[in-house]
Amino acid sequence: MTAAIHVPQGAPLSRWLRLAAAILPVAATAVVGSMATQAEIPGWYAGLNKPVFNPPNWVFPVAWTILYTMIAIALWRLLGTMPRTGPSRTGWWLALTAFLVQLVLNAAWTPVFFTAHAIGAGLIVVAMLLVMVLWTIRLAWRFDRIAAWLLVPYAAWVGFATLLNAAILRMN
Repeated sequence: MTAAIHVPQGAPLSRWLRLAAAILPVAATAVVGSMATQAEIPGWYAGLNKPVFNPPNWVFPVAWTILYTMIAIALWRLLGTMPRTGPSRTGWWLALTAFLVQLVLNAAWTPVFFTAHAIGAGLIVVAMLLVMVLWTIRLAWRFDRIAAWLLVPYAAWVGFATLLNAAILRMN
């Protein structure tokens, strides 16, 4: 792996604004996911054929609560590493953009899969999400390795979700 480069950092956002900028988009993503699943779990989702490795329903909100907390911390850390000047600033904006794109894909998957009952389209969205999370880790690594490491369990969970989505598609 390449060593992290030293980049001059500024304080683009105050501590509280940075905290809000990290929490609000992640919380909005969580709310979209919760709203899209609650009505569908006991009905449509319960009626699907699922593989033996499908976790019990209670595992999902527990896992996502932990993951969303880690995602918000990672975003908070990344927001605090904005270079003041130089070519690193473009790389930072790319890392932030990738971070936000993966959040949008995260928010999109649940309504596609659960609300629209589009299992195949859900597989496409979750596979794109996995690619974007991995790319976000790669881009964030340069600016804050802790932020990048905080996203690794998320990537593993999204990888599992991709496998689960594919199995559900095959079985239904």
